[in-house]
Amino acid sequence: MKVIIHPYQIFTPYNLLENTAIQIGDGKIIDLIAADKAKFFPDFEYIRLEKLIVTPGLIDVHTHGAWGGDTMDATLESLNKMSNFYASHGVTAFYPTTLAASEIEILKALKNVTQNRNKVAGAQVLGVHLEGPYLSQEFRGAQSPNVLRLPDRNEYKKWFDFDIISLITIAPELAGSQELIEYGVNNGAEFAIGHSAASYEEVIHAADLGVRQATHVFNGMKGLHHREPGTVGGILTDDRIYAQVIADGVHVHPAVVKLIIRAKGFHRTILITDSIRATSLADGNYELGDMIIRVNGGIARTSSGGLAGSTLTLDQAIRNVIKFAQISFQDAITMATYSPAEALRIQDRKGQIRAGADADLTFFDERYQVVATMVKGKLVFGKIK
Repeated sequence: MKVIIHPYQIFTPYNLLENTAIQIGDGKIIDLIAADKAKFFPDFEYIRLEKLIVTPGLIDVHTHGAWGGDTMDATLESLNKMSNFYASHGVTAFYPTTLAASEIEILKALKNVTQNRNKVAGAQVLGVHLEGPYLSQEFRGAQSPNVLRLPDRNEYKKWFDFDIISLITIAPELAGSQELIEYGVNNGAEFAIGHSAASYEEVIHAADLGVRQATHVFNGMKGLHHREPGTVGGILTDDRIYAQVIADGVHVHPAVVKLIIRAKGFHRTILITDSIRATSLADGNYELGDMIIRVNGGIARTSSGGLAGSTLTLDQAIRNVIKFAQISFQDAITMATYSPAEALRIQDRKGQIRAGADADLTFFDERYQVVATMVKGKLVFGKIK
């Protein structure tokens, strides 16, 4: 597909461009050109979008499932459901996220993603985010207590045989975590602090070892105290750490979302969904690992009343954070595109609109509703002409 797209506005996301067109060929962005130069490329189809806004494709680094599918189902059908659903909400790339589970269940999920990552029809699968099983019992949240355990080298070495591991959430205070971090970093994985009782000092030490993210900050971790900064204090004050945030107004109060952004900045805050299979479905009971959770009013909870993932979509998170933190669309978009790409070290090809990057684009109307989604130059959702 060779096309020149001329929208109303382009957010790169760090620049706002008008009277500019995007030249696309072979799944890549060839160049950004002055709109009045489009006529000099007769081999390219010209598409004028007078009312639409174009941004880099949204990237979700933390999502368990949606539309009835879950990463732990370990099937192409579920992975494809997730891929298509995310694309309908502007997501062009995602990291299927596991739950703490048995060794066999985790290996099945890894095998499925490895075998089927290139067979999905919507958003692209970039790698796996392993959330656990090396997590704190005290701050386990909706993770099953029956399968939480200490890092085991004989187990985690098998994960890397699949060459699909991109991000691992761990509690760095656990015995054996330092060895895992060192092994994972040497094998190309990123790490996030999550479901953790780590002290401030343990967070800083983890960052020294190479941990660069925090999983749903404030949720599932030791909180902030003025004399004991704790896990949250370490995350908010260490500029090396990107903070993942569930901006649904339930997991974190809107005022605290604003606080996180003020502490971390747009380039160190990552919007995530932490969505589960119930996303987009009716209220009711749903499986989450070996537990049954109840969704009521779109809010998922365990039988004891704790939060259990979300039913949030990433485009809604963008609209929410604009309201919660009184920020611009451009700043909100940055936290769902460039920031996650940079945190996963893929910013050379994802998360920005520039020559040489993949032609992953999200098309919004003036109300910031997703109209269409393009992955590597191919429309996977909606229409633009």
